[in-house]
Amino acid sequence: MKKIIYSIIIVILIAIIATYMSLNYGNKKQAISVLINIDNVNDFNFKAHDSVLVAASFIYDSNNFKDFMQGEHYRDAWSTPIKVPIVFLDTLNGGSEIVDIGGGKQTKSLELKAGNGIIYTLRSINKNPKPLIPEFVKTLGLENIIIDGISAQHPYGAIPVAHLAESVGLLHTNPKIVFLPKQKLLGNYNAEFGNKLFLLEYENKNKFNWTNYKNVTEIIDTDNLIELKNEKGDGLKIDEAQLVKNRLFDLIIGDWDRHAKQWGWVLINEDNSLKAIPLGVDRDNAFFNMEGIIPSIISNPNIVKELRSFEDNIEHMAGLVQPFDRYFLIKTDPNLFIEQAKILKNELTDDIIDEALNKWPKDIRELDGEIIREKIISRRDSIVKHAVNFKQTIDIAGELETWPLKGCDDLQIKDSMKICFECF
Repeated sequence: MKKIIYSIIIVILIAIIATYMSLNYGNKKQAISVLINIDNVNDFNFKAHDSVLVAASFIYDSNNFKDFMQGEHYRDAWSTPIKVPIVFLDTLNGGSEIVDIGGGKQTKSLELKAGNGIIYTLRSINKNPKPLIPEFVKTLGLENIIIDGISAQHPYGAIPVAHLAESVGLLHTNPKIVFLPKQKLLGNYNAEFGNKLFLLEYENKNKFNWTNYKNVTEIIDTDNLIELKNEKGDGLKIDEAQLVKNRLFDLIIGDWDRHAKQWGWVLINEDNSLKAIPLGVDRDNAFFNMEGIIPSIISNPNIVKELRSFEDNIEHMAGLVQPFDRYFLIKTDPNLFIEQAKILKNELTDDIIDEALNKWPKDIRELDGEIIREKIISRRDSIVKHAVNFKQTIDIAGELETWPLKGCDDLQIKDSMKICFECF
């Protein structure tokens, strides 16, 4: 018995030592948005060039041991230089001005108003997860696990996702990779936003219609949609078919983080009533790739059920169904899930998948394109059976308390509307 106890203790000690050893390897310079072949960025005349060669980040450097413990993830994609267009606010979209600074706990963003009145956003490709790190993790010196976990996100995943969405008739924010040099119009924001990589895309709140839909009144976010529903009742409906199709699309691309703040809504005037078309935003977690000993433990369904890795098969549906789904889709006909799954399966052809991945720069495509392609195809081929499971899981989750939805905490609405969107 003593030998067994001693063996267990030794195994635990080895695991602890291995964990700390893996945490201590990495680039101490914390270099992000690294310009290639430019020795002195302060003296470089960006105005004389239309593009630069830049690597998103070197902070996820590793060795074989760290890859084994913390996962290989998309480290190579983060550190591979790509050619990126340079943008200046005075000429961007006919001239743009900063109207707000935003973003979530990890992502910083600048909201820009273009000369035509359309609101765009510059979303940082590099993330800062430090605000999410619990104090006990910092005390134990394990914060690098959280920071390094960002390497499981593909830095440029939003680019092929937008093409896939477009090809199957789903709205997207038309993201483009850009480099923003320090410049006069950034003013006090130069230190935080200057000389960095961003995704330039449409903001999910707009008074002006940038979509192909007609009779659009405005584009709003989820909390405004719920408030409007509270006011108009039957005078406002969501396009359930489009929302179901969007959520099944999320399953195919492995985007597990789809809470209420990840959606905009395009409002269309139809016969004196409003229809809301869902707009998926923030594709940071598409193709999320969790590997290694430590991430595998963390992402165990019994520990963090929501943290799902992008594999050939769609697993643990309970972690993929969001309170958002229960709120908006609890009353939806199950047959609609099957119908939209069949449509999506037919529309998302191999050729379209290839076209989407070809939107990446050649070096990125050669790193990750083939394996991601195989996984998308595998998940697409099985989406009909997963659609059935998805709806069944929503119905089970519907028995649980889900209010408030993330980002909708302070809404003053009827109590019945806190149960579901159609429970007004």
